[in-house]
Amino acid sequence: MSSSWITALKMVPWSDVIEATPQVVKAARNLLRKKEETPPSPEPAAASEPHAIPRSAGEQALQLLQAQEARIAQLEQSQRQTLELIEKLAEQNTQIVATVGALRTGAQRLAWACTLLGACVVGLLVYLWRT
Repeated sequence: MSSSWITALKMVPWSDVIEATPQVVKAARNLLRKKEETPPSPEPAAASEPHAIPRSAGEQALQLLQAQEARIAQLEQSQRQTLELIEKLAEQNTQIVATVGALRTGAQRLAWACTLLGACVVGLLVYLWRT
């Protein structure tokens, strides 16, 4: 099972991921800034009797408009929260990519050290075998 994870991780183009991460973070921050710059719509005024039967078409239209304004405000709040979450995830992705890069470098150094150590052991065994 762990070999499948290793195989999957080896298939990921980490250099592309590392290159794209700053762009993802920047895009998420820009989205959040743009959303913060647009003023939120005013909260709709509550109808005096929300469950009352409207007396005229004008009252019915007003109630419908107020309900739509409330829904729009709710959707804008949800969108702001989603953008904040995307920004946090992008920042975490940046940290993960940096950590994976450090681990990759460490693994390469360890591989070189093991190769060097193996060559030394082989050399020592050849020396002991000749003497």
